[in-house]
Amino acid sequence: MKNKQYLTIQDIADLAGVSKSTVSRYLNGGSVGKKTRQKLEIIIDEYDYQPNMFAQSLKAKQSNIIGVVVPRLTSYSVHESLKGIDLYCEEKGYTTLIVNTYQDSQREIQALKTFGQQNVAGIIFYGRVITEEHLDVIERIAIPVVVLGQEARDIPYVIYNDYEAGRQIGQYVSRMGHQNVLYFGVTAEDKAVGVSRRQGVIDGLQSGTKVEEVKTGFSIENAYQTGMRALLSTQATYAICATDNIALGVLKAARQLGIEVPTDLSISGFGGYAMGEAVHPSLTTIHYDFQKAGDLAAHQLLEVINKEPFSSPVIVDCHLEVRESTIKH
Repeated sequence: MKNKQYLTIQDIADLAGVSKSTVSRYLNGGSVGKKTRQKLEIIIDEYDYQPNMFAQSLKAKQSNIIGVVVPRLTSYSVHESLKGIDLYCEEKGYTTLIVNTYQDSQREIQALKTFGQQNVAGIIFYGRVITEEHLDVIERIAIPVVVLGQEARDIPYVIYNDYEAGRQIGQYVSRMGHQNVLYFGVTAEDKAVGVSRRQGVIDGLQSGTKVEEVKTGFSIENAYQTGMRALLSTQATYAICATDNIALGVLKAARQLGIEVPTDLSISGFGGYAMGEAVHPSLTTIHYDFQKAGDLAAHQLLEVINKEPFSSPVIVDCHLEVRESTIKH
């Protein structure tokens, strides 16, 4: 006989002297005789048998699995959002199944299709980009979906107030007297960070402020390489970075080039990442409550699953945290 960890339905059937189908019927809440039920309960308790919930979800009409599609597991924002999602789902009796797509749109499409085939109860899609192909697949799989982090047509979504976040930083920079700004942004493919956040910054800056824009990637290393090039020739006194990771990369480049922060160059980011508070100088940032956003996305999804009234969009606010990396010009 196998140990507790690897006990199968066939093993239970052999121990109880019943058929495999009888055990399956019992596990799925079907009708079995009183003596058989008692015998099965004793065996399952003695061997601490845990049913394979994933396999059950393929057969069941109602699954307790929530699929979560994320762009990258190395992201602080994704990590914190997952905490909110997982804690809420666990509280409500659901299990999360996470797929990392490595920021690849085709992997995202395949993950949505796979979750559809696996009959999950619902999907939280942590969006980087929402294309027509994404929308088409979501419509075809006919499973409740909530998008986190991006706006989505005809689909419930939870977003951060990226425009307002950008506007707050823009206004702060102008209040601090900076009139020559270097903006490290990302491509417009990402509507939240590349478009809404950037536009908020531009609108928040005082009229007449000179803005030089540089495109970079999301990673610290990519931002460091971009910063090494951009900081060599800039006259800017303030670098606004579209995320905290970008800001950390630019801060590293400034140190490498002998640029004093904040004396020669003020730097700020977006996100409120824990690492930004630990570095020196600590990073001025716009704080986002990523865990709350994850919690709200899970809450919204379960409302959709249970056919309860829900509101969409859900907008998560953010606030400015001034630290050591910025000063008045």
